[in-house]
Amino acid sequence: MSEIKDKSIQQFLDELASKSATPGGGSAAAVMGAQSAALTSMVCNLTIGKPKYAEVDADMRALLEKSEALRENLTGMIKADIDVFNSLMAAYGLPKETDEEKLARSELIQSALKEATEVPLACARACRSAIELSRRAAEKGNLGVISDAGAGVMAAYGGLKSAALNVYINAGSLQDREFAKTKLAELEAILNGADAVVDEIYQLVKTKL
Repeated sequence: MSEIKDKSIQQFLDELASKSATPGGGSAAAVMGAQSAALTSMVCNLTIGKPKYAEVDADMRALLEKSEALRENLTGMIKADIDVFNSLMAAYGLPKETDEEKLARSELIQSALKEATEVPLACARACRSAIELSRRAAEKGNLGVISDAGAGVMAAYGGLKSAALNVYINAGSLQDREFAKTKLAELEAILNGADAVVDEIYQLVKTKL
């Protein structure tokens, strides 16, 4: 079975719309983040080598390297979300007839839930990074494609907020409340100030149109 990243957009959307639980919101969040990184790369590629933007050429080359690494990272998270969800569903499907089976099942569910909290948390962190990279594209990028930097920040913002919802729902089912508390605190740190930053970048782009 081929990975989601190797399928056409139409296939991905068809599977997203289907009765199957995967791909779902977690994979969609990763796609949003990857789209953001790709748009930042696009702005870089259309700025690098242009005489008009010679002063920022080195900066944009460095930004391109970071955005491409981030795009690869987020693309990998599409499958990671599906894998962790399948692991969780497999744990829920284990037998629970005896006390031993119930205990084993519960332990595996909780272990899978921890992973299902970590994966979207990593996605949220990556999407926040994508927001910051899009700011640099908006500040220094080719004005002919500056609206794409704006589209990039909004894609990253959608990915960030969507990933956060998956952290919340999975952390809420954890019995290890200390672990949950720690992960939720990490998420709040990632989210802190994001709304204002995104609006600032969006407005910056608007002033350049």
